[in-house]
Amino acid sequence: MSNHRGMTRTTKARAIIVAVVAATALGVGSVAIMNSGIGQASQAPDAPAGAHADAAPEAASQSGSTGPLTEGDKTFMVKVRQAGLWEIPAGRLAQTHASSEAIKRAGLHLLDGHTLLDQLVRENAALTGVQLPDQATPEQQGWDRQLTEAQGLQFDQLFVSLLRSSHGKIFATIAEVRASTQNDLVRRLSRQANQTVMDHMEVLEDTGLVDRATLEDVAAAVAPAKK
Repeated sequence: MSNHRGMTRTTKARAIIVAVVAATALGVGSVAIMNSGIGQASQAPDAPAGAHADAAPEAASQSGSTGPLTEGDKTFMVKVRQAGLWEIPAGRLAQTHASSEAIKRAGLHLLDGHTLLDQLVRENAALTGVQLPDQATPEQQGWDRQLTEAQGLQFDQLFVSLLRSSHGKIFATIAEVRASTQNDLVRRLSRQANQTVMDHMEVLEDTGLVDRATLEDVAAAVAPAKK
């Protein structure tokens, strides 16, 4: 009986030792995994500003992995930024000045679409060193003032005419940039801009207020120059 009890105590002691060793191994493994995850997180695009963040634009420029950036690409980025600077306020105005739910819906599409585009273009600018404006053009600021002063049905028609005209004109520019750019970042931006502008044109057309004069104005603006 004493031998049996001694063996039982020995067996239990060995089991405890094995369990402790296993737990320790698992703990080390967990720490290693956690450390690995922390290392990966520190390299994420939205990591806090630091050595990696500061080096990103220089690395992209030196490697040339994004492709050459033309003056046309830079101009396109500026136009995307300026579009958001007046169309986001216009979308907000639609929520308080419009008489139609269809106009308010179009305004929400403007808010969502241009908020995303503005984020993308600012990311591109940070990586490429392109200087972006902080204000819309004087003409665009004038459009916002017109919308601010309008109410109800007058606002509805003015909103649709201004926004459908501007979207139609930039749509042609987006197609040119997407077809010819050699820069990966601009290609991504133009792809998203194409989808966004198409959505905005459609939701504006759904209001039933797009008139012939607006479309003729767009056609005249985007028509190739006659020789």
